[in-house]
Formats: sequence, structure tokens, C-alpha cells
Amino acid sequence: MDLNIVYEDKHILCLIKPQGIPSQSDKTNDEDLMSQALKYLGTKTDNPHLGLIHRLDRPVGGIIVFAKNDFANKELSKQVQLRQTNKEYLTVVCGKPEKESGILEDYIKKLMTINMSKIAASDDKRAKLAKLEYEVLDSTDTEEYGTLTLLKVKLHTGRHHQIRLQLSNAGMPIWGDNKYNKVFMKKKEFTFIALWSYKFGFRHPKTKTYTEFTSLPQNYPFTLYNLV
Repeated sequence: MDLNIVYEDKHILCLIKPQGIPSQSDKTNDEDLMSQALKYLGTKTDNPHLGLIHRLDRPVGGIIVFAKNDFANKELSKQVQLRQTNKEYLTVVCGKPEKESGILEDYIKKLMTINMSKIAASDDKRAKLAKLEYEVLDSTDTEEYGTLTLLKVKLHTGRHHQIRLQLSNAGMPIWGDNKYNKVFMKKKEFTFIALWSYKFGFRHPKTKTYTEFTSLPQNYPFTLYNLV
């Protein structure tokens, strides 16, 4: 795997994660981004270190930031915990929302037996509050899938499959999602989910200045829109 490096200094490493690649090693033992990044750093130092600041689901691509030392790891992890980072995604959903923008708040519970989550009651002890806001950027009609809408999504919390589940529950399932979009659950052919980590912003652990990285997807159905 060739790393797509967006930025690197003594404290952070920003990469573009390819879709279909795990952020870090998992039970599949497939090639993962973090292990490859460690190999890259191993060519430059004897004791490479990486801390995963924010995780992207395997099907999701885009901006991901790693910490290169314990100091940066603690500083950035604290920002994530205190919700002081700015995480934005681009996604294409089936249909068109009634409102041009909105806020979704749900309680989400991760299922123990399968790699999915579900909407739960607020008094469910295993459920956690999930909050995001969305904005309609563009919409187009297609022959095969009907109306497809490009959204910008800003995360306020980081729950398991949060964007996928919340948008599906709101009646706007993500194109290509074979877990929460009924149309694609029935399809046999493989599709990449139209969900991309577009922006990640934070205070640099050393300089304390606001730092932001962006990346635009280049595959279908994002190619239906002018993203520049």
C-alpha cells in the first residue's frame, strides 16, 4: 500500500485513508493503514510511535490523523473527548431531505452479535446520545437510483456507524451502504459506500494553532457533483 500523505511534522501524520482498508489491525488480519504507516516511520526512526486519534470505519475513506508521540496523542485525544475537534463528512444519500439543513439527535446502541448499531430508547442503559448536523449541497436525478443528494455532515459525537444509522433512520440512507440502505442490502455486486471524511480540524498539540486538513472524494456517485 502506498501512503497518501497530506501533512507530516514531529507530532502528527495526516493521511488519506483508502476505502476498504481498516484504520488499524482487526480480527480479519487484513492489511491496515496504521501498520503501513508504522512501517513508513520505521524507515526514518528506530522506535516509531503512532496513536489513533479518530477512527474511520473500513468502508469509509478520507482524512485521518495520527499522533507521532505520547504528548501529541494525549493532547489530541483530550480534544476529541471534549468534542473540540471539527469532523465533517461528505455523503450522497438516496432521496432528498425535506429540509435544506437540520440536526439529528438519537440514542444509538451497538449490537453485540453483529457489526451494526440500532436506534434505541433514551432510557436504555447501553444506548448513547448521537448528534450530527447536515446541510444539503446539491441534488441530481439519476435513471437507476432516482434522486441522489449530496450532503455535508458535521459530527458532534462519535458513535459506532453513527452517520450511516442516523441518516437511514431519518429517511435518507447513504448510497452504497449494504448495512442500513435496503436497496443496497439486496444487491449482490460490491459498491463503495458514498461516505467520505472530508475535513478534520483541531488545535495543533504543540503550537496550539487551529489546524485543518481537507480531502475531496473522486469516485461515483460524488462525480455527479461539482466538488471544487
